[in-house]
Amino acid sequence: MKKKEIKLKVNGRTHTLEIYPWKTLAEVLRDELHLLGTKIGCDKGECGACTVIMDGRAVPSCSILALSAEGKQILTIEGLEKSGKLDPIQQAFIDCGAVQCGFCTPGFIMTAYAFLRANSKPTRDEIMEAISGNLCRCTGYKKIVDAIELAAERYGH
Repeated sequence: MKKKEIKLKVNGRTHTLEIYPWKTLAEVLRDELHLLGTKIGCDKGECGACTVIMDGRAVPSCSILALSAEGKQILTIEGLEKSGKLDPIQQAFIDCGAVQCGFCTPGFIMTAYAFLRANSKPTRDEIMEAISGNLCRCTGYKKIVDAIELAAERYGH
């Protein structure tokens, strides 16, 4: 099968790529655009490690064909930092010690980022519900929830 040309808008930049039609968005982000913050965990859309924001929604990029992402606005963990300054959600994860091995962290951060855009004053229960699709093998999730609460305060919505 032949490669197809697509244009992906990632982190505010448009990229023209030639890819095989069966490539997932996660594979293209990592292998073609070298955005390694997007992790591939289960490769079935169940663990949340590959979460990116597409048109404002948190989505599992391992379950989306890159071809279907054409024309969409895609935001990865690398796109949160602005002018050398971390986004408040990224800083909150550091400040709360919500990072252990770090493999799942980008997915949690992207899920939390989208969630806090929709719910600026969440309860702990709402946060836990929002991140229920993200799995971490290192923590009991307390520090992750603490970080999301702190980020909500810092966003000051």
